[in-house]
Amino acid sequence: MKKARIVGTGCYAPEAVLTNRDIEKKVDTNDEWIVSRTGIRERRIAAEGECTSDLAAHAARRAMEMAGVSAQEIDLIVVGTITGDFPWPATACLVQEKIGAKRAFAFDVSAACSGFVYALDAAVKQIQCGGVKKALVIGAEILSRIVDWEDRNTCVLFGDGAGAVVLSAEEGEHGVLSTHLHSDGSYWELLYQAGFGARHPASSQGLDQRLPFLKMQGNEVFKVAVRMLTEVAHEALTHNGMECKDIDLFIPHQANRRILEAVAKRLHLRDEQVYINVDFYGNTSGASIPIALDEANRAGRIKPGDILLFDAFGGGFTWASALIRW
Repeated sequence: MKKARIVGTGCYAPEAVLTNRDIEKKVDTNDEWIVSRTGIRERRIAAEGECTSDLAAHAARRAMEMAGVSAQEIDLIVVGTITGDFPWPATACLVQEKIGAKRAFAFDVSAACSGFVYALDAAVKQIQCGGVKKALVIGAEILSRIVDWEDRNTCVLFGDGAGAVVLSAEEGEHGVLSTHLHSDGSYWELLYQAGFGARHPASSQGLDQRLPFLKMQGNEVFKVAVRMLTEVAHEALTHNGMECKDIDLFIPHQANRRILEAVAKRLHLRDEQVYINVDFYGNTSGASIPIALDEANRAGRIKPGDILLFDAFGGGFTWASALIRW
């Protein structure tokens, strides 16, 4: 069976930077409080008229350029997002049109902050089945348009961006070794967006109730996230007969620094084993892992043969991990 190997990475962040000092002017908060609670110092914000598919297409082109792969060679596009251009059609279809990948079939995956790893799993399975030779997997979000800018507990956390990888069906030991997906819908009320959907159709009353905006019970999410991220990381390592010391680079979902440090401590990882960039992007949901991967890759942090561990947790609740030999 051929492995799905990552042969190109790319990311894109909007030009506009929103600092903690900027947010101080919007809500009752301050830079010291935000940094101490989250580790976030700034985040990127999409320009007016800039859509999720635009961010995704930029990241995709950069990944394809690195891989030396043309749009015509792409067989599959999977986009992990909860902030697509439209409820439907899929943002992946819009990306397909923008990059000119006429041969590809395309679809979205909705798993909140776990969206990229879920999308990666879907593409890997298609490659393993033999129907796909080249796949484009993207995580892309414009969360600035679903956060409540009057809620100081959540608006400080999120940012916009996109990251992408090109997967190639190849022989050998390099590639995605395994993926591990989980969910538990009993936790849905701790992190969700109430409107507008079939349960709460669009209405002026819904706008007054601020239904289109993200809702989160942060302390409760924190407790579950640390536990599940730790467990699913161990699951990936155990499945492959490895231990934490075998990890060359741990790339977790960039939720906030306190969560990342708590998970790293439970996994007994050294600082140099963990990649963190939440300081400069905030929580970009499904985009955070591929953005971090591309940064690490282009900075020379990853060498052939390195073992990488992706670890994600998001609304649903969903959580997932992937182990990769570079």
